[in-house]
Amino acid sequence: MRASIIIVALMCVASIAEAQNTMYQFRNELSAIQQPVQQTVVSEKLVMQRKSPTTAVLYSLLLPGMGEYYADGFDEGRYSLIAEGGLWLTWFSFRQYGTWLQQDARNFASVHAGTPSSGMNDRYFVDLGNFNDIYEYNDKQLQDRELENVYDANSAYYWRWDSETNRQEYRAMRVSSEKVLNNAQFVIAGIVVNHIISAINAARLVRIANARESEQLGSWWLQSSLSGNGLKPDGMTVSLIHRF
Repeated sequence: MRASIIIVALMCVASIAEAQNTMYQFRNELSAIQQPVQQTVVSEKLVMQRKSPTTAVLYSLLLPGMGEYYADGFDEGRYSLIAEGGLWLTWFSFRQYGTWLQQDARNFASVHAGTPSSGMNDRYFVDLGNFNDIYEYNDKQLQDRELENVYDANSAYYWRWDSETNRQEYRAMRVSSEKVLNNAQFVIAGIVVNHIISAINAARLVRIANARESEQLGSWWLQSSLSGNGLKPDGMTVSLIHRF
């Protein structure tokens, strides 16, 4: 009877030892699985902080300064934004002033040449300043065999200047308005250039920010270890280490 009890006790002890050994192996396998998972999560988190040069470029093409703001460099991008506002204000001023001059010139022609002040194309108002009347203009077109450019003298196209002085004054007014309106087109070109410069600068700032992020990523790493004594670990310790 005693021998049977001893045998059963020994079997129980062996079973407990085997169970502890199995639990130890299971914990080691679990630690091996969890460690790369933890490292992957941290790495993905750090990678997600990287910025996209394409996004920065698109932002700046949409509105100068926005791409630099996205790249955490608005201290530089604000100049592009200020320039954008100034250029658009200049364009509006040129357009408004040029339109006023143009309308003043056409009103002047309406009074001194008997023409309508609106409803005609730009080519008509150019011809109006180059010839004293419609007959002089039509004779020139017939001589050049450009019949398609002849105006109907019995229509609203008719004009006759009351003096050569007034015709010259009108022509000077028209040329001045055209110069101002052309300057507005140059401002548009400046606006396009400002967008491109801002986009290039935004892409540069993103590359700098990403390079800085890569340096920080390379100086941090994870280290894991089991806590406890001997064959009886009671947990796992994960440490984030930074190299100074």
